[in-house]
Amino acid sequence: MRVGVNLLWLVPGEVGGSQEYTVRLLDAVKAEHADDVELVVYLNRRGAKEFGDRFGVTKVAPASGSSRLWRVLTESVWLAWRTRKDKCQVVHHAGGTMPIIRTADGIVTLHDLQPLEFPERFGFIKRNWIRFIAPRSLRKADAVVCLSSFTATDATVRAGVDPERIVQVPCGVLPPLPDNELERRETLGDYDIDDHPFVLFPAITYPHKNHESLIAAFAGLRASHPDLLLVLTGGAGSSEESVLAAINAYGVGDYVRRTGRVSESELNCLYRSASVMAFPSLYEGFGLPVLEAMVRGCPVVASNAGALPIVAGEAAQFVDPLDVRGWVATIDKVLTDNELRNEMVQRGYERVTHFAWPDSARRLLDLYRTFA
Repeated sequence: MRVGVNLLWLVPGEVGGSQEYTVRLLDAVKAEHADDVELVVYLNRRGAKEFGDRFGVTKVAPASGSSRLWRVLTESVWLAWRTRKDKCQVVHHAGGTMPIIRTADGIVTLHDLQPLEFPERFGFIKRNWIRFIAPRSLRKADAVVCLSSFTATDATVRAGVDPERIVQVPCGVLPPLPDNELERRETLGDYDIDDHPFVLFPAITYPHKNHESLIAAFAGLRASHPDLLLVLTGGAGSSEESVLAAINAYGVGDYVRRTGRVSESELNCLYRSASVMAFPSLYEGFGLPVLEAMVRGCPVVASNAGALPIVAGEAAQFVDPLDVRGWVATIDKVLTDNELRNEMVQRGYERVTHFAWPDSARRLLDLYRTFA
């Protein structure tokens, strides 16, 4: 059978965790060598430049992906025409919404429904468009893919999706790259970290990532941990100015390292070297960095919001995302209590065994086959 995969929404480097999930899942699907399923992947020009034919047969749309209006029009006209021409039996819309005009059965991946629960975190146009199109897409879809039981419940409660049409396809976690001591030293040197202990937070500066609370907590930690650094990876998002203002307001600019978007090997080195991975997000439909840290032996302190408690289980320490004193106390305990750290590391190793990309790929392929 032929399955179309709509990635017109995927602008490399700008969509955060949804890109990581989608790319890794499609890699795993390709690795399964399912001879009975052929993927036809629809990319914008920027996506095509980044991924090429990585996932299968590729069709490039006449759009860069930068303009949301142009993408919506491309999905409604070009994609409908192209998937019909390519004789796709089902089209998997992996970005959370489905165009109004379509010529085949449709599957939608729901990453989260944050714009419905917290519309104030989004611009006027985006929040109103999502509030209009997302519930409609989910109700009209022939099947809905959810990353966690948290998003599955949200789909049912907030969008009225029939639970029988929901299939959970969680994130997996890749085996870590080997620990290369020379590369690690070079990476730490490049970002002026060297032998300092540091707290790592890998996230684009979007409002829900809640960088400001972590920066405030880090300022509080400096009194008892004067050598401690805060390392923030990821590109600039819509809260970039607020994050910079918080760093200046707390006077910690000399102790915060902003790396921007880093390579996979650099992130591997940072995870392996970090004293703690802190994840203070206000809302997560899954939270893959939690697993990425655990598989590399890095203890995790995460917020108790969204899907994070479901994903991390008993392997992490949890704090209310806005409780700055709680973050100070919890991170301090992880930094100073070696017995607790060792226990967290071991629980992390055990936790990640429940999340494997091949298992997720097989779940998705089984869903595709129901449309044959």
